Amino acid sequence: MTVKQLSMPELVEACVALEIGNVGLWREPVQSYGVEATAKLVRDAGLTVTTLCRGGFFTAIDPEERARALADNRRAVDEAATLGTDTLVLVSGGLPPGSKDLHGARERIADALAELGPYAERHGVRLAIEPLHPMYASDRCVVSTLTQALDLAERFPAHQVGVTVDTYHIWWDDTAPEQIARAGAGGRIHTFQLADWTTPLPEGVLNGRGQIGDGSIDMREWKGYVEAAGYTGPIEVELFNEELWARDGREVLAETAQRFVRNVIS
Repeated sequence: MTVKQLSMPELVEACVALEIGNVGLWREPVQSYGVEATAKLVRDAGLTVTTLCRGGFFTAIDPEERARALADNRRAVDEAATLGTDTLVLVSGGLPPGSKDLHGARERIADALAELGPYAERHGVRLAIEPLHPMYASDRCVVSTLTQALDLAERFPAHQVGVTVDTYHIWWDDTAPEQIARAGAGGRIHTFQLADWTTPLPEGVLNGRGQIGDGSIDMREWKGYVEAAGYTGPIEVELFNEELWARDGREVLAETAQRFVRNVIS
């Protein structure tokens, strides 16, 4: 999504040219190009798919709506397995229209995970609950903190359900480092994502993720937290940003790789 202006073949070509060996994919462009075709394209280029995003949206009350959501998530698991990734990232869903019951919404997420977890395990896929910043609680994700995400995940085996640690969503939370350690001790950090926090946020707030190094987040600090918790997996950069999308995608990808080295590694 960081360079969604690139077609799937262009993305793969640019990754190979920049010696980027891992790529996190989103379902919509994968489906548009074709799941099997994407899997072959990525595999033939020698790339590894780190995660597939996204599943989730489990909070509906209507039985038919819930059944459709579960069916779509089973398809997402199938797609992840086809692409060769072991991790499906979940955005859990916001409050249903007219509801103010956060607790009930979170319990419906748990009910969905109870059904989906075993299915995912049979396909070699883990579910990674991503807590989103509280500003998204009403419409996108009633899971706002790592504490809430882990309280849900720990009802299930770690090889079925864990969490996504995303700097953009948790950097403000002074309990997050302790929760990262908790997640690491339980083997539940399934992916680690980076995006910076820049202000002012754009209208609608969804596409306000800043390029690494442009905002308020100390990326090395958060990398240190996940490493201290035992995480050794890939690090993803996921930027929703209209200004970046309006630029040449190859240029943005090269810049992102440079920023990653400068602000995270070196």
